Amino acid sequence: MENKTYRTIWISDLHLGSTQCQADVLLDFLKNNDSEKLYLVGDIIDFWALSQKMYWPRDHNTVIQKVLRKARHGTRIIYIPGNHDENVMDYNNYVFGDIVVKNSDVHTTSAGKQFLVVHGDEYDTIAKHHKWIAKLGSAGYDFLLEINRLLRMIRRLFDIQSNFSLAAFVKFKVKNIVQFISEYEESIVATLRNEGLDGVICGHIHHAEIKEIDGFLYINTGDFVESCTAIVEHLNGTLELVNWRKAKAAAIDHHESLEAGIQRELSKEQSKQLPHG
Repeated sequence: MENKTYRTIWISDLHLGSTQCQADVLLDFLKNNDSEKLYLVGDIIDFWALSQKMYWPRDHNTVIQKVLRKARHGTRIIYIPGNHDENVMDYNNYVFGDIVVKNSDVHTTSAGKQFLVVHGDEYDTIAKHHKWIAKLGSAGYDFLLEINRLLRMIRRLFDIQSNFSLAAFVKFKVKNIVQFISEYEESIVATLRNEGLDGVICGHIHHAEIKEIDGFLYINTGDFVESCTAIVEHLNGTLELVNWRKAKAAAIDHHESLEAGIQRELSKEQSKQLPHG
């Protein structure tokens, strides 16, 4: 697969240091996608998970090394902390290994559009005012993601290609959670709509989306624990939501799709050659 180069890439909610991080998919994304600027939009390192259990496998370390290597090779990297890595907020405007820490930033696209880039937990009333409830909800969500992880292992064992996520399925079957996502989006838009911005780019709720609300563009980067998504800015300023699958899996899907297409064409030709009564 040929590397793609963008003007800007936004990724968030990697949750390095937790068992839920899909580091292999994340590494594949970083390997195959380059950009002039890379935003790390919060919950990059999961200090909540690390405070419960020390978990730091080799591929999580490789992710950090890959990001640092990009910085050394000229990519401008801006790290915006979230609620799971809120410790980093104390270092606003500090530079660590060519990575700039900012609690928020305003990004201007090549088309001249201005977007506030922020993790988004400050617009979540539960995360802001009832941290213990947020941590309780996080524990339940982590349990679903742990089941997800086991299902992924089983699918890999039997070479089953599937993007099904139990956590996502449950999330959108529970009315209160769907309502929370909608209220969260509306809260951000209502707060920022009159700030002279064209939109907001955030993470936090693990639900990737690009949509316009009352003339204001709401963009969520998603995550790399469940959906494995990112937002990219093309050189002309166009913004796109990318759903990433490992290059090998994508190549297999493409090959199978080609085979299926060839088989359909052969079937058509054979049916034409059969005598008609």
